[in-house]
Amino acid sequence: MTKGRKPKPTHLKAVQGNAGKRAINHDEPQADALSDVPLPPEWLDPVGIEMWEKVAPWLVSSKILTESDVPNLEAYCAAYARWRQAEKDIAKNGITVMGMNSEIKNPACTVANESLKQMTTFGSALGLDPASRARLAVPGAKEANNPFKDLVGKKR
Repeated sequence: MTKGRKPKPTHLKAVQGNAGKRAINHDEPQADALSDVPLPPEWLDPVGIEMWEKVAPWLVSSKILTESDVPNLEAYCAAYARWRQAEKDIAKNGITVMGMNSEIKNPACTVANESLKQMTTFGSALGLDPASRARLAVPGAKEANNPFKDLVGKKR
């Protein structure tokens, strides 16, 4: 087993930048970014579909989402739905619930914590948290969102 950090895939080096100037694997299989927003899976719960409809268009327009990333998006949205459901249960029943002989930790607390960890993992892989989003270098994003782009470099 190799030690250390996993090598960054070439497509992520292109999107996030190659700060270490490490060699690029030209033999790595390439996946094209999706041009259309994929439909959410039928099995996804309505809260997960709501999140899908918020996140998927941004991932596609940012040219981040590929066909092989769709399962990560599915897992992220499913974890989000589970987290919301667990939080509703905690709000209704409290952090502790009555067990056989005494109060015990509400099992929804464990579900909520595990779902948050999954959201963090899958969200980071997709660039959905502030730290991973800050590392993204989406081609053309700077020019598209800059209201002063037409003023710079022009002669008076």
